[in-house]
Amino acid sequence: MKNFLNISDINSEDLKQIVEEAKIRKKNRIGFNKSQADNDKPLDGKSMIMIFEKPSTRTRVSFDIAVKQLGGYSTILNPDGIHYGKGDESIEDTAKVLSEYADVIMIRTSSHKNLEEFGEHLSIPLINGLSDQSHPCQVISDILTFEELKGDIKGKTLSWIGDGANNMSYSFIEAAVKFQFNLKIGCPKKYSPNKKIINWALKKNTRIEVSTNPKDAVKGSDCVMTDKWVSMNDKGDKKKKKKILKDYQVNKKLLSQAKSDTIFMHCLPVGRGEEVTNDIIDGEKSVVWQQALNRVHAQKSIIKWCLD
Repeated sequence: MKNFLNISDINSEDLKQIVEEAKIRKKNRIGFNKSQADNDKPLDGKSMIMIFEKPSTRTRVSFDIAVKQLGGYSTILNPDGIHYGKGDESIEDTAKVLSEYADVIMIRTSSHKNLEEFGEHLSIPLINGLSDQSHPCQVISDILTFEELKGDIKGKTLSWIGDGANNMSYSFIEAAVKFQFNLKIGCPKKYSPNKKIINWALKKNTRIEVSTNPKDAVKGSDCVMTDKWVSMNDKGDKKKKKKILKDYQVNKKLLSQAKSDTIFMHCLPVGRGEEVTNDIIDGEKSVVWQQALNRVHAQKSIIKWCLD
C-alpha cells in the first residue's frame, strides 16, 4: 500500500513518473468536457473519501474533478458532520471504518500528527491534501506547470520569497532534493526554515541558499514563488507578521532581479497587494491559473500511483 504524505517519503523515480503521467493524461484530454471520464477509466468502480478539517476551494474541487475524470466516485466529509477525532470515536476507529467504505482517502488537516496517526490505522492509501508541515500535491502541480513551460526542472533555479517556515517552503525543500533543482529562499530571520530540514537537504548535495535579502534570493531565478503571509495555521500576531514581511513583497522591482524569462507562481488564495502586487499576479509572467488547473492532472496521477 502506498501513501502520499510527504515528498521526502517517495523516491525520485516514482515522483518523476507521477509528473510524466500527469502530462500524458492532460494531453490525452484535449477536446474533452471538464468532467468527462478519461478513456481508460482507471478508477471505474472505485471511490475516494475526502475529509476537510480546513476550508478549501482548489483542493476540494480539483480532487473531486480528478476522481470523476478517472471514472470513480467521491464522497466529501467535514469533521463537524462525522465522528472523526471526537470524544465518542477515536481517529483509529474512524480510520478502520472508512477503510471498509472506500479505496483511497484524502485528508486536509491542520495537524500533520493527526494525518500520520490516521494513516497508521487505515488499510487503504492516504493522500495528504495539506497539513501544517507539508503540501505535496500542490508542489507536484507546480513542478508539472514549470516543466510544461520551462522544460526539465533538474538544474534550474527556483526562488521562494516570504515565509520560509511554512508547509509550502518545506515541501519545496524536499522537492529540490528529489528533483535536483536549485532552491533560493528569501525570508526574514524570524521566518527561516527549520535548520533540521535544511541540513537534511544539504547532506543530499542539494543546492539551497537561505538569505534575508530578497533581491539576492531572486537573482538568476527561472521561477519566483510566494504564498500568503498569514495562513490558516498562523496563531501569532498577524499584523506583526505582515509588517516583518512587507519588504518581501513580489513586485516589478523585485522580479526585475530574476531572469528576463522568469515565471511567477503562487499556490493561491492570493493576498493581493500584500505578498504580491496585482500587476504581477495578473501579468504576463504569472502562471497561477495554469497551476490551479494542473492540480486536477497532478492529483489524478497521484491517486493512480497510490492505487497501482
